[in-house]
Amino acid sequence: MSKPLKQIHLAAHFPGVNNTTVWSDPAAGSHIEFSSFAQFAQTAERGKFDFLFLAEGLRLREQNGQIYDLDVVGRPDTFTILAALAAVTDRLGLTGTINSTFNEPYEVARQFASLDHLSGGRAAWNVVTSWDAFTGENFRRGGFLAEDQRYDRAKTFLQVTQELFDSWHGDEIVADKETGVFLSDPDAGAFVHRDAHFDIHGRFNVPRSPQGRPVIFQAGDSDQGRDFAASSADAIFSRHSTLEAGQAFYADVKGRLPRYGRRRDELLILPAATFVIGDTDAEAEDLAHEVRLAQVSPQTAIKFLEQLWNRDLSDHDPDGPLPAVDPVVGENTIARGRASVRMHRDPIAVANEWRAKAEAENLTTRELIVEVTGRQSFIGAPDTIASAINDLVQADASDGFILVPHITPGGLDPFVDRVVPLLQERGVFRADYTGTTLRDHLGLAPLPAPRRSKDSRWAAS
Repeated sequence: MSKPLKQIHLAAHFPGVNNTTVWSDPAAGSHIEFSSFAQFAQTAERGKFDFLFLAEGLRLREQNGQIYDLDVVGRPDTFTILAALAAVTDRLGLTGTINSTFNEPYEVARQFASLDHLSGGRAAWNVVTSWDAFTGENFRRGGFLAEDQRYDRAKTFLQVTQELFDSWHGDEIVADKETGVFLSDPDAGAFVHRDAHFDIHGRFNVPRSPQGRPVIFQAGDSDQGRDFAASSADAIFSRHSTLEAGQAFYADVKGRLPRYGRRRDELLILPAATFVIGDTDAEAEDLAHEVRLAQVSPQTAIKFLEQLWNRDLSDHDPDGPLPAVDPVVGENTIARGRASVRMHRDPIAVANEWRAKAEAENLTTRELIVEVTGRQSFIGAPDTIASAINDLVQADASDGFILVPHITPGGLDPFVDRVVPLLQERGVFRADYTGTTLRDHLGLAPLPAPRRSKDSRWAAS
């Protein structure tokens, strides 16, 4: 008997902490005006996407002591945008990145519970940590935590927020026409939590929301990050979007679930993916090359080069060969607040790989940077892209994709208009929403309400 087709999950990422947006295109719009976010979200909802995703940066990044000009500067607050989007969408999930290193559980739990109420059960939280003291300088706690401590705090942070969400059972508030509002449980919202990270007690003041708690996302790729996702998350973002790398990541993370008493279908794996669509595959390839050149200008190529070399290369010729000197090993002092800098665990080894590639393919510095920072995951005519996405999902390289267009807010429209109908024809993507909450869209089982304590009783508020 043939294996049933997996249903594809699609989401849309409004870029803001990367250099994917082609600002030189006349269609590129504002990244701070609400109309851009509204248009983008409504397009995703028209395409029956699972959710919209917003990343968040807690400090403006710097390179060579100046504001880092490859990213969007001045993005609005994530919660404010998502709350506003809840009013102009009906079914689309609303996912925000909120940091667990410099925030507090009560504050974050209250914000997400409120968003879940306002949206009718469409809230999701991408739980992240901060690794650098540069970001920490913006906060009273300051400094930073070592990697093992960051994940320990994040796990505890998530545990505490779940205790807060579960401090309401769901039916404590009862309206009485004669005497007003009553609480059926005098302990509704009461919580106590004491450990190495938190010493808090009180009463959580937001009743249980439609989903019980937000859907939990996680984005770590380290061994600790994968374990964190396997133990606690509903979905994990991935940067592994090719078949071989995607299957390896998929098998590894899904294989960790049984040790936490979880099934394979309780955690979705969703890589980020970009796309360039043309009438033909050849046209799409030509357009993709133009997009990459627009994304990696000569000045941008030098910025990327400096991040690996960890030295000022402003005088380097982007149309010449790679630098003859080796990268400076140690703490990165060129780029601050840029997580990708840490991805190069062995800068000299990476530099040698780049040199070998440049020599073998006769590439200039800029051409090499275009190649190694390539972001177009899917390039081709609509049918080519639909087939590629479906093949990867059916081959267990992912459960779907988070799409990142190179133009906002209108860059998602070609995918919704030309690729989504083809996936629907194949029977691998919904023709319409069948549920109302984000958990419904993701195929996740509803969360059971917490069990009430034995001494629960009616009491006036």
